[in-house]
Amino acid sequence: MSHAQAAGEFLRDAPRTAWHDKTLWMVRARRDVRAKAVPDWEPLREAASRIKEHTLSRLSQYLQQFEAAAQANGVQVHWAADADEHNRIVLEILQASGSRRLVKSKSMLTEECHLNGYLQANGVEVVDTDLGERIVQLQNTPPSHIVMPAIHLRRVEVGEVFHEHLGTPRGMDDATELTRAARHHLRGHFLHADAALTGVNFAVAENGAFVVCTNEGNADMGAHLAPVHIACMGLEKVIPRQEHLGVFLRLLARSATGQPSTVFASHFVRPRPGQQMHVVIVDNGRSRQLAQPKFRKSLACIRCAACMNTCPVYRRSGGYSYSYFIGGPIGSVLAPNVDKAKHSDMPFASTLCGSCTAVCPVKIDLHAQLLHWRQEVVKAGLSPWWKTLAMRGMQWVLRRPARMQWAGGWMRRFLPLVNALRLDPWTQSRDLPSAPKQTFRQWLQKRKGGEL
Repeated sequence: MSHAQAAGEFLRDAPRTAWHDKTLWMVRARRDVRAKAVPDWEPLREAASRIKEHTLSRLSQYLQQFEAAAQANGVQVHWAADADEHNRIVLEILQASGSRRLVKSKSMLTEECHLNGYLQANGVEVVDTDLGERIVQLQNTPPSHIVMPAIHLRRVEVGEVFHEHLGTPRGMDDATELTRAARHHLRGHFLHADAALTGVNFAVAENGAFVVCTNEGNADMGAHLAPVHIACMGLEKVIPRQEHLGVFLRLLARSATGQPSTVFASHFVRPRPGQQMHVVIVDNGRSRQLAQPKFRKSLACIRCAACMNTCPVYRRSGGYSYSYFIGGPIGSVLAPNVDKAKHSDMPFASTLCGSCTAVCPVKIDLHAQLLHWRQEVVKAGLSPWWKTLAMRGMQWVLRRPARMQWAGGWMRRFLPLVNALRLDPWTQSRDLPSAPKQTFRQWLQKRKGGEL
C-alpha cells in the first residue's frame, strides 16, 4: 500500500485525524516555548551541528576510540554489519549467559532490526517496559512515533488493550490508574529478568561511556537489576568528548517533548561487580548513507522527532502510513537508503515547507534531502508512470511562453469544473481558489499601456 493510500485510510476517521494533528502540534508548540526560553538556543543548534559534522568526518576514528575505552572499562563490544548480524549477536549473548527472559527499554534500533520476533522465535521472552512501547507490543503493532510510540491511541483505547491483556476493569481511561496497572504488570518482569536491553542516545569516545535518556526510569530499573546488560547503538551515536553531552542534552528533550530535560539521563561506564555489560554497534546501511555527500548529514539525527511533530503530512496521515519503521521527514530521508524501490514514495510524503529543517536541533537540511531523494527516485525510474507523464507534459508546456499562455487560458475555464466534479484528490476536501479575472500578463500590459 502506498503512503497516499495508507494516509487515506487514516483520514477516514476524521475525529482521530483532528485529535492526532492537534496533539502533535501541541508538543511542537511546547518545543517553541522551551526553545525561546534558552537565550543561546541557536548557538546551541550550531554547536551541535558542527560537533556532528566533525564526528561524521572522522567516524571510524571515534568508534575505535570508543571501543578501546569501553573495553578498558570492562565492557564487551560487538560489531554488526546488518540487522541479521545484530540479532544473532544479541541471541548469542543471551544463550551464552543462559538468559531466557529479557526486558527492553528505549531502543528504536531493535525495531529497525526486528529483534523482538527473532528472539521470541528462538525461545526468549521479550518484554518492552516503557509504557508506550508496551502498549503497542500488547497490540502486536510497531510504534507509530519514535518518542511517543502510542500517540495514535486514545486513553479509552489503551484501557481496552489493558482490559484484554492485563485484566483491568473494562472502561478504565484514567491516566493515573492505567499507569499504575502497567507498573504492577511490569514489576514482576523486572524482578525476574535474566537480561536487560537498552538503546544508546550518546556514546562518548573519550571515556567509553554511553548515555540513555528516559522519562520513566525503566532503562535504569532493567539495567541495574539484571545480571546482563546489552546496549544496542547505531554507529552514528558516538560523540567525541564528555563535554559535548551538555550541548545535546540541552537540545534533546526540549526538541522532543518540550521538557527542560528528560527525567533521567543515565550514564553507564562499567558493569557492576558480577554483571556483564555488552555494547553492540550496528551499521545496517549507515556507512552507505555516510558515503553519499547529499545525505550524510541525516546521520546527525538525535531521534528527537521534532521534525515529525511539526510536519503537516505526518500529523494528518499518522505514523502507520509510512512504509518504514520511522515516519515523517527523517524517516523519509533514511528509508530510500535502505531500499529505494520499497520506500520510493516516502520522499514525496512532504510539502517541502521546510518546517522540519527549521526545528531540527542539529540543523539537518531535511527538506533539501527530501528533494534530492525525489530526484534520485525519478532517475531510477521508480516514480509512478502517471506522475512521469504529467511532469513531461508540464515540461512541454512551460518551455514555451505561448504554450503556457494557451494552457493557462484553458485552465482558467476548466477550474470551476474541477471544483464541481472533484476531479483532483486535493479538491475532495477543499476548493481550488478562483482564478483572477485577468492574468498577470494582461495586468502588466494594461499597467504599461499595452507595451510588454
